[in-house]
Amino acid sequence: MVGMISEEELRRRWEKTVEALVRERIIRSEAVKNAFLKYPRFLFVERRYRDYAHVDEPLPIPAGQTISAPPMVAIMLELAELKPGMNVLEIGTGSGWNAALIAELVKNDVYTIERIPELVEFARRNLERAGVRNVHVIPGDGTKGFPPKAPYDRIIVTAGAPKIPEPLLEQLKPGGKLIIPVGKHHLWQDLYVVTKDESGRIMKKRWGGVAFVPLIGEHGWRE
Repeated sequence: MVGMISEEELRRRWEKTVEALVRERIIRSEAVKNAFLKYPRFLFVERRYRDYAHVDEPLPIPAGQTISAPPMVAIMLELAELKPGMNVLEIGTGSGWNAALIAELVKNDVYTIERIPELVEFARRNLERAGVRNVHVIPGDGTKGFPPKAPYDRIIVTAGAPKIPEPLLEQLKPGGKLIIPVGKHHLWQDLYVVTKDESGRIMKKRWGGVAFVPLIGEHGWRE
């Protein structure tokens, strides 16, 4: 029966997933490995999907959205090169899992924007249940960023945009980094690592092809 595996078995399966990600050099740093072990994906999905949390594929969450596959989350976190003390903004809270991992890596308050009210509540419940106290889930249009806490050392976007939202570039610190999927198709994008140098010049580096739900908002896709 779905959802009947013990938590001990869920953790054992999750540890094997993390070990595989380390062997495959998808998880490259001890910090990301430890964050994954502290906050396993099964804490951030509905009960009926917990048995599959260790599997390499996205899983459904409420409101027709998804929680990303473990390798994709690990790749984006490694690309972000998060360090303790960084000020980080996440766009697209979803389940709250990625925000929990970010918070563990930066040891600081993390601000995350979610446009869907049902997911705001879903993420808050998940984070509370997981014991995460330093993630602030803010309802709103993530394409506008979150000016009250700007500028940011890192901005991580977990939905695909038709172009890079200008407000996110404006709210990025000199020396900061933006991780974002960008593409002209709703469900297929290229993942970009965008950096701003000390003079404010923007540089973009393409990592590779990805598939994310669309980033909806004033500076993204329209509903």
